[in-house]
Amino acid sequence: MKEKVILAYSGGLDTTAIIPWLKENFDYEVICCCIDCGQGNELDGLDERAKLSGATKLYIENIVDEFCDDYIVPCVKAGAVYENKYLLGTSMARPGIAKRLVEIARKEGATAICHGATGKGNDQIRFELGIKALAPDLKIIAPWRMTDVWTMQSREEEIEYCKQHGIDLPFSADSSYSRDRNLWHISHEGLELEDPANEPNYDHLLVLGTTPEKAPEEGEYVTMTFEKGVPTSVNGKSMKVSDIIKELNALGGKHGIGIIDIVENRVVGMKSRGVYETPGGTILMAAHEQLEELVLDRATYEVKKDMGNKFAQIVYEGKWFTPLREAIQAFIDVTQEYVTGEVKFKLYKGNIIKAGTTSPYSLYSESLASFTTGELYDHHDAEGFINLFGLPLKVRAMKMQDLEKKSN
Repeated sequence: MKEKVILAYSGGLDTTAIIPWLKENFDYEVICCCIDCGQGNELDGLDERAKLSGATKLYIENIVDEFCDDYIVPCVKAGAVYENKYLLGTSMARPGIAKRLVEIARKEGATAICHGATGKGNDQIRFELGIKALAPDLKIIAPWRMTDVWTMQSREEEIEYCKQHGIDLPFSADSSYSRDRNLWHISHEGLELEDPANEPNYDHLLVLGTTPEKAPEEGEYVTMTFEKGVPTSVNGKSMKVSDIIKELNALGGKHGIGIIDIVENRVVGMKSRGVYETPGGTILMAAHEQLEELVLDRATYEVKKDMGNKFAQIVYEGKWFTPLREAIQAFIDVTQEYVTGEVKFKLYKGNIIKAGTTSPYSLYSESLASFTTGELYDHHDAEGFINLFGLPLKVRAMKMQDLEKKSN
């Protein structure tokens, strides 16, 4: 009996060419597994394509709600943003995909998992760390790193390889952007983006929305509610998280929200340039922060910011299934206990403009914040506080003056 390999299958040219390659070079029985994280119509026609290419079976596994509840929500609660801009759209999806690939491998009795990530990217790390953490006994096959066996270096060569194996597929050799899409975002790399000196061709590039310049001339108000840091409704309509993100994607795309052009530092050490569309995610992160700043005390908010940055790094580097991620997430969950309330904001030409925030746990005191004197605050107390708060500065300045006098 042939050994089985589970192929992480997207339906694109790379993973389609990998099917006959695995059979020819390793004599595996190839079982394809496409993990649906909200890719939309990219899943159309996959079953026929996989079997035409030589796979014995195709799993299409819908993990959209799991992706939202178990991976997106913790990142939103943490305020996890990599290098101040990247909202982790690809990074968050990879541990969920790796987990499901392992589950299918166990179900099928497979001995290996194969992925089509390149040897220069982050995804190879994320997939493989997830697999190693959950199934250290499974073999991992990464064709793009096996240059002695995987000799194809272009789309043209992959198309020709498929034709040689009796697979005539509707793929074009034309150059196009390298994209990754799920419910949270879509990323774009390649073509003019490979040179940071070039402005992105947004008319050609955008998929989920429009540029701020082409957004409506009228702004649109939106209200959202949260319960313990988890979004629960949009404009008065209660929805599960995945539907909230879909709704926000439509609103954000319409108003040119969440388009970023960044040069990021990959885990493998190089810089890469990409354009990301995250319309709904950008709104959700901003709305959550709008509420959070009202209910978190200063010290907790300060430490949480540090933990959020660390959480983002952990997710970006593929270290989801680690004790450190679990520990930081436990801390984050405690901070979210009172992040409950309603936020209102206006979407206008790429901007998210605050329009009011309420919470039963608000720490904002109008009597304290106003310029009038309230019962809890005596202006005279500030003098003693400043004297103590500034004591180290004053002592140092006095010491420096004394040294200066002695040197003269």
